[in-house]
Amino acid sequence: MDYKYIEQLLERYWNSQTTLEEEAILKAFFCQDDIPASLLPYKPLFAYAKAEEENVLGDDFDARMEALIGEPVTVKAKVVTLRQRMMPLFKAAAVVAIILTLGNASQMAFNEEGDEMPAAVAVTPKVHNGPSVAMGDSVKMDTLKKTVAVSAILK
Repeated sequence: MDYKYIEQLLERYWNSQTTLEEEAILKAFFCQDDIPASLLPYKPLFAYAKAEEENVLGDDFDARMEALIGEPVTVKAKVVTLRQRMMPLFKAAAVVAIILTLGNASQMAFNEEGDEMPAAVAVTPKVHNGPSVAMGDSVKMDTLKKTVAVSAILK
């Protein structure tokens, strides 16, 4: 059988030049069972109309939907206490407290002078006895000659 007419209709269909009657011819052709292998890839495109006719809602559709809607549905209201409402806020506050505590602990651990107490905690200043007081206060030491420079004292 010669399918040139169908191929011409397909070419016009892709160029959007077909009329509604020609598209109906294509739909009727592709709803058949015996279609050549060269035109078989186009069958799902035009055979959708037949599948749509099978999926028509029945006459009893409205009655079934009304029966489903008419059934009473029980809904239980859940009682939410104040504690349950505030629980996310409590969790957030706990996370902030943990982060601040860890931050303060790490700051003290990585402090250059780890043995000193923070200013807010220290009540009395440290008292140094002996020569370290003089060296730390007003005397500079020359590291190469290891001699003490007294220039700071004379100032």
